Amino acid sequence: MAKKFFKVELIPALRRLQILSKELSTSTTIGAYKSVFKGKGLEFSGYRPYTLGDDASLIDWKATARTDNLLIKEYVEERNLNVFFIVDSSSKMLFGSTNKLKAEYNIELTCSLAHAILEAGDNVGLVLFSDTAKQKLLPTRGFNQYYKISKLLLDPENYGGNFDLENATKFVFNYLKTAGIIVIISDFLNWNDKWKDFIKLLSKKFDLMCIMIRDPRDKTMPNDVGEVVISDPKTGKTMIIEPELIKESYEKVMKEQEDNIKKIFLESNIDFVDISTDKPFINEIINLFIRRSSRRWQ
Repeated sequence: MAKKFFKVELIPALRRLQILSKELSTSTTIGAYKSVFKGKGLEFSGYRPYTLGDDASLIDWKATARTDNLLIKEYVEERNLNVFFIVDSSSKMLFGSTNKLKAEYNIELTCSLAHAILEAGDNVGLVLFSDTAKQKLLPTRGFNQYYKISKLLLDPENYGGNFDLENATKFVFNYLKTAGIIVIISDFLNWNDKWKDFIKLLSKKFDLMCIMIRDPRDKTMPNDVGEVVISDPKTGKTMIIEPELIKESYEKVMKEQEDNIKKIFLESNIDFVDISTDKPFINEIINLFIRRSSRRWQ
């Protein structure tokens, strides 16, 4: 199925993604990311002359005695965080009613976040997961990692199947040897009833963030379109429906599902954002960082 629409030449696609990521990885984005995800500590970077208003406790008296000038120590934040994406690459992500499929929208989002993380000096890795791990990269830094991530996300062979959070959780616990930040990106559709238990399990070991990407048709039915053919992403079975006849009940069920998901994340103190593929994601991500920062200081 993926081969039908992932007909892109790899190098031009990577260039477009790189340009997009550089545009989105502004000082505002990186600053928001750094303020929310603090480094492991402070690292000594050197000396500079003392000026009025500086903290006198930072004066290094031994260095001052050697040079006959008041010198203070300067420190930089030590960045060595591990950020790991669990990317839903199931068949459900191959749907789209806008100019972008959910998978295509996710490619731009993940690559842009990865670029910002690497710009901040942190490590980034990912796993593309459906029934099992399609592809995986351990967290590391350097912009070669950015190209590896882009290449895996753009490969149509890495998509298909049904997402299994239980298997994804087991994989992460075995694959990642140290704690860090986990970012789950999915549409959160058709997850079994036990998903909240595995989400809570992940949040106990890792700093967890969840990004829900949905197409407008995942929320509402269209009007005045007549009969349409729909398919079950799990079974592949198709059927003909008249959207107007089920519109009200469909939208009610989808709204209740979304509200339940948000409630579980709120109760579990897990950072969460809901993004629609017909809207830009950058402001939603920055607002997520701002909400997280505000919550951490409460």
